[in-house]
Parts: sequence; structure tokens; C-alpha cells
Amino acid sequence: MKGFKFSAHTVGLSGFAAAGMLLASAGAHAGFVGYSVTSTTATLDGQNLVIYTLAARFDGYHDTVFSALGMTAANSSWFNGFWHKDNHGNAATNGTLSQLNGTWDPTKTGSASSNRPFDSYLTIGSLARMGNTSQSFGIWSDANRDAVASWARPDLPDNLGLFGWKNEDFDNGQGTVGNSPGLPSTDVRLGQFVLSEGHDARTFQLTIKYGREYSLSDDYYLATGEFTLGVIPTPGAIALLAVSSLVARSRRR
Repeated sequence: MKGFKFSAHTVGLSGFAAAGMLLASAGAHAGFVGYSVTSTTATLDGQNLVIYTLAARFDGYHDTVFSALGMTAANSSWFNGFWHKDNHGNAATNGTLSQLNGTWDPTKTGSASSNRPFDSYLTIGSLARMGNTSQSFGIWSDANRDAVASWARPDLPDNLGLFGWKNEDFDNGQGTVGNSPGLPSTDVRLGQFVLSEGHDARTFQLTIKYGREYSLSDDYYLATGEFTLGVIPTPGAIALLAVSSLVARSRRR
């Protein structure tokens, strides 16, 4: 593909040198270990990019994420500047690398080779592709873009974490550990964020709703933690951040 180049230093989780690596504190509830972020650099059509993969890490065999919500940040500018390369619906700009057009819908990414590696998207497990059952929920509008009330937008809403995304079919196991291709069997993919190389570090807080069994239990947990999209620590430098967990019971997810 013309103008396309990946760097050779993809960051691996096994070395604990991933950007924004988050481990649970000793008091956190078993199950959710923390968020992990790995990054890869690439160049496409002269634009230098950093591609981040966000995942939730668990310690159980059947831990399953049902939804993610409550995403907030201290700086409103951190919700902007993401690159997309998807089929968002405008024939004139579909499939082009852009910060002005795009969607977070993983079913709209398009080509697995020419689009997906450079597209920002959100998901509960799996990859960005047709058949992915992740959907947006909550309020996706904000004071700056009142007309856009869904994830069909290139930025994220700065609205005090009122937006989220979920696996609409939680019985299909898409959000269960081991069902996120390309990630360790302990992880559930939550999204891909593409930013310009050299950007300032961005730290977000996010809550996930998950269960300890595939989808048969009435118990679920809410776990809140932070992750950072930013400078890759030197080998062995792991950021330890506190994770808070809230246990709840429900007969409906």
C-alpha cells in the first residue's frame, strides 16, 4: 500500500513495557486485574501515527466484559485528535485517514489490512469487523456537538462519562477472555486509539461491568481504573495505579 510503513518495535505485554500498564492494587477484587495498553508506531501517507490497543486483564478462565462506561479525563482536549480510516458513511471520505471524519463503530472499519490497522474504534472483545456485536449506549452528545448523539463521530464526547459501549449479545462470548484475537488469553479488547506521533500523554478513567462466569451468573461487578495513552516506559518501569471495585448483584445485565 502506497505510503504505508509500520515500525518494527511493537510493544509487547510480556515485557511489561507497555504504555499505561495498570495493575490492580492488593485490595482490588479478584477477577479484574487492570487495564493494559500496548502501542505500535506506523507511517501512512506521510503521517506518523501511534496505534494504542486498550484491553482489560483478568485472572479467571471465564471472566466476561459486558460493557464499558463512565470514561472521563482531566483535560477536555484529550477527547479530540483521534485518527480514523473507516467507512463512516460519506462516500467522498470513506476509507481515508482523517481526524475530521469517522466512527467508533467496529463494524464500519472495513478492510482488515488497509483500514483496521489505522482506525480508532471501540469494542467489547473481538476485532473491528462485520459481525462484531458491540454497540454504543448512553449519551454520545455534548455541548460542542449536540447534533451527534451516537458514536458516529471522530471525537469522543466530553460529557462527564455519560457515554459508553456494550456487547449487545453478551451470551455469544465475544467479551470473554480468550476471544480477543491477537491479545493474551487473559485480556478482553476494549478499543483501539490512533493518535499523532509525539502527542502529549492522555490519562482516562473508565469503568467496566463484568462477570466471573461466561454469562450464566446473576452476579456482576463494576471496576473502575485509569489507563494512559502516552510515552512508553523504559523496560521494567511499570506504573502501579489503584483500582477500585464495586460488587453488585443483578438479574439483568
